[in-house]
Amino acid sequence: MAAKRKTPVKTRNPDLIRGVGKYSRSKMYHKRGLWAIKAKNGGVFPRHDPQPKAPAAGEKPPKFYPAEDVKKPLLNKRKPKPTKLRASITPGTVLILLAGRFMGKRVVFLKQLSSGLLLVTGPFKINGVPLRRVNQSYVIATSTKVDVSGVNVEKFDDKYFAKEVQKKKRKSEGEFFEAEKEDKKKLPEDKKEDQKAVDASLLKSIEGVPDLKAYLAARFSLKSGMKPHELVF
Repeated sequence: MAAKRKTPVKTRNPDLIRGVGKYSRSKMYHKRGLWAIKAKNGGVFPRHDPQPKAPAAGEKPPKFYPAEDVKKPLLNKRKPKPTKLRASITPGTVLILLAGRFMGKRVVFLKQLSSGLLLVTGPFKINGVPLRRVNQSYVIATSTKVDVSGVNVEKFDDKYFAKEVQKKKRKSEGEFFEAEKEDKKKLPEDKKEDQKAVDASLLKSIEGVPDLKAYLAARFSLKSGMKPHELVF
């Protein structure tokens, strides 16, 4: 405990009652001589900017948190792990899509991308499914295989499927209705050529297997009485 003072501190403005001083605020302004300090400094009280203290060597951190919340970025110590591919999915496996605009379509798996998504194709000439990325959570792997050894998929990565960001411009009323009449954006010619090159290699393998082309063109669906958990794909 701190030692008590022997002589009590005398104040210039003693309390009449608790919380109420004897002298007013303006009276204490003159009593303390603040008017002289202000006049000496050109009508403004002197201000002394505190200088930052240099951190002492071996200084201990404070025991308490600061009163004001200071936002600090959190350190992400997690190392990204590559998505593990299911054992039933290998290059050339025929997959059934369970979600999206091509739900129920059968596609051929080509490779797994760095993001963990699967690169698949219909081929487009058979069932209308182009080169696209799908999540392995939304596919069913079948026992049917297609030879994809002749397909070159080295140039396809996640950046290949990235969309171009375009700045939105305000349109007048006339331009707005004209934009609706315009056709949708056409696919770049280089991507069309890539699709044709992949399909050409796959079609050679597919046409060599009887009934495989019709199997890929047919859409999968459940009929009454069919139990999904008892089906063998």
